[in-house]
Amino acid sequence: MTLRLLQHVGVDGTRSVIAATDDGAAFVAGVDSVRALAERAIADGSDLAAAVAACGTGANVDLAAVLAAGRLTSPIDHVDPAHLIMTGTGLTHLGSAEGRDKMHRAAADAEKQTDSMRMFLEGVEGGKPAAGTRGQQPEWFYKGDGSGLVAPGAALTMPDFAEDGGEEPELAGIYLIGPDGTPFRLGLCLANEFSDHVTERHNYLWLAHSKLRQASLGPELLVGTPPQHIEGASRIHRDGALLWEKPFLSGEANMSHSIANLEAHHFKYDLFRRPGDVHVHFFGTATLSFADGVTTREGDVFEIEAAPFTLPLRNTLTKAAPQPVVVKAL
Repeated sequence: MTLRLLQHVGVDGTRSVIAATDDGAAFVAGVDSVRALAERAIADGSDLAAAVAACGTGANVDLAAVLAAGRLTSPIDHVDPAHLIMTGTGLTHLGSAEGRDKMHRAAADAEKQTDSMRMFLEGVEGGKPAAGTRGQQPEWFYKGDGSGLVAPGAALTMPDFAEDGGEEPELAGIYLIGPDGTPFRLGLCLANEFSDHVTERHNYLWLAHSKLRQASLGPELLVGTPPQHIEGASRIHRDGALLWEKPFLSGEANMSHSIANLEAHHFKYDLFRRPGDVHVHFFGTATLSFADGVTTREGDVFEIEAAPFTLPLRNTLTKAAPQPVVVKAL
């Protein structure tokens, strides 16, 4: 039975964990965060499902009602946001080269493969290595820390200097580093890996600048073995009407890299195996409204949903006021 974990914040600020299955949802006794529940499972040598069973559950929860009331926050966080690290990989899905190649083709000789296409084809060839071997390394980027993690239902804010604020519907792997430096995958979340595609299109070397630091996770953490095939929909609503909609595919059956290979190339660095840290790693997407010519604007609502997740991820686009920065010499 599929287990999903959610984090709830009461009107008085009290935090709770919710465990949900096809049979319903209920509060988990004795823990106030998914991270704390995961730490118990690691200490006990068990897993998250066993940790929920050991804690026991209490009152039933209407998930749709608490989502509508704004009482669900990101399904993972850290008491010190600097110890939550957001990173990601691109060109990992079998359709991901098309949109990226369109963006970069104008800056390259039409008779030569773009760097994007070369990287994609190398991933198709070597992104799913045999067990125990290391495959082709993917494109990799640093996104930010926990201060940029936006709760489901909250606004995604593009900086005033950004040229675009565009959605990226995808899956994110959620990890906790154990006391001995072992990375533990807690599960997967729906995600919007919010980016500035106009800046990226101008020059591929500005990919790092295009990552707008903020991102949002869907309210549910899907526990257990990742599904091979996930099919969902990405939408943009404007002024109460549907502006754009497109299906998106994820899961290893639709990827040029295995999740294990993406994990191997991320956690090969000692820095990313620091005990107690939380990692949110975005697995990439093949579906962008920008690739279809959509220009987003303030007030647009991004919506991402996909089974077996039961709740959608929605965020409204806003833009920050200018924040001039002056560096002072000491």
